[in-house]
Formats: sequence, structure tokens, C-alpha cells
Amino acid sequence: MTSETTAKKDIQKLQRAIVDGLEDVKGQDIVVFNTETLSPLFERVIIASGTSNRQTKALAASVRDAVKDAGFDKPRIEGEDNGEWIIIDCGQAVAHVMQPVIRQYYRLEEIWGAKPVRMKTAAEKAAEAREAAAKKTATKTTRKGEVKEVKPVDAKSLARKQAKAAASAKAPAPAAKAPAKKAVAKPAVKAAGKPTAKTPAARTPAAKAPARKVAAKAAKPKTPMAKVVVNKPKAAAKPAAAKKAAPKKKA
Repeated sequence: MTSETTAKKDIQKLQRAIVDGLEDVKGQDIVVFNTETLSPLFERVIIASGTSNRQTKALAASVRDAVKDAGFDKPRIEGEDNGEWIIIDCGQAVAHVMQPVIRQYYRLEEIWGAKPVRMKTAAEKAAEAREAAAKKTATKTTRKGEVKEVKPVDAKSLARKQAKAAASAKAPAPAAKAPAKKAVAKPAVKAAGKPTAKTPAARTPAAKAPARKVAAKAAKPKTPMAKVVVNKPKAAAKPAAAKKAAPKKKA
């Protein structure tokens, strides 16, 4: 029983990887068929359409990479040169990537389509997840011990609330910063401007200025420039002997 369940899980994982690889490159009309009773060689057949040779080649490459990333062996690919019909052999599952005209002509669905397998696309999975989140209800216990159902919270409204809370936590408080700016700005303006009569620093230079002027006036002489006597060098005194020796003139 364990080996059977493991084999089923491996097949489901493989077909999921193939479908994901086809969806990544926008494969069209993807269908999965269970072929356990039709062929002993493989258990799944997957068919998808590509609009051009380039897209079919891209689909095949995407499936190959997806299967390798899922942990399976590298698949064998045939028909890549032509691009109209590419077969990707993944062992337990075989994928056919075909152009619409070739697909309509060969009609592989009529051969392998006895048991179609329902595969959910990525869009369907996302829609189901959203519905499950919307329907999910939380319960809370009141003080009396009663269990109460709480309405589910919308994911969008919850995201908005969380964003607002984060923004308010990061944003600084404007009321706290405004007084600090004013207190710093006022002394700077007063110091840079001219001193007013109210401040003590302004009174000090005004009071000292007249004292300096008075001291300067007192130091200067009050004598006008015209009366100033310049000390000139005196002439040398004549000797007394010379005065006496001079003869007196007769009248």
C-alpha cells in the first residue's frame, strides 16, 4: 500500500510539473488524460496547443525545465526541429505540444480521452484560496465561557490597516518636533540681529560709549592751536668779557 500511494503521488507531482511548465508559456487548451488502462507504457497523456513554431518550442523547453526542477529525470523531446508537433516523453507521462491545425487533424483526445483528469490551473487555485480565506471564521471565548463566531476579516481591509499602522509608526510626531525648532530658531535670530534696548547686552555698550568719549576729550589739550608755543633752541649767550672790551664811541 505504501508503494502504491508513493507511485500515485509521484505521478500527480509529475503531471503537476508538466502543466505548470505549459502554463508558464501560456499554453492553450491544456488537457490531461488517465491512460493506466489503455497503455502499460505510460499513465498520463497531456495535450496542449501553441500558436506558432516558436511558442511550441518554448513550451517544450519550459516543460523540460519544470520536470527537472521537480526532481525527475530529463525528458526526451522529439519534433523540435519542425515545431508543429513536439512530443515530450517524461516516462510515466507523455506531453504533446501541437499547433491547432495539427491537433484538429489528428484528434488525440478521441484516442486517449476516455478518462479525463481534472487539473486545477494557477488562476483556479488562487481563486479557491481567496474563497477559503473569505469563508474561514475565527472563534473567540467570552468571559462567560461561550464560544462566539467572528466575521471573517477582508484581506484587503486588513492589508490597508497594517499599512496605515506601519506608516504611523515610522512617521515622526509633528507636535513634538515643532517646539524644538522654534526654541532653537529664536535665540539665533536675536543673536544675529541688532541688539535691542531691552536686553542687558544692548545696554552695556550704549552706557560705556559716552564714558569713552569723555575720557578721550579730557586727554586732549584745550589750548587752541594758535597759542601753542613751540620750544625753539635759545641762542648762545655772548661772553661778558667781550661786552666790556668794546670801546665806547665819543659823542
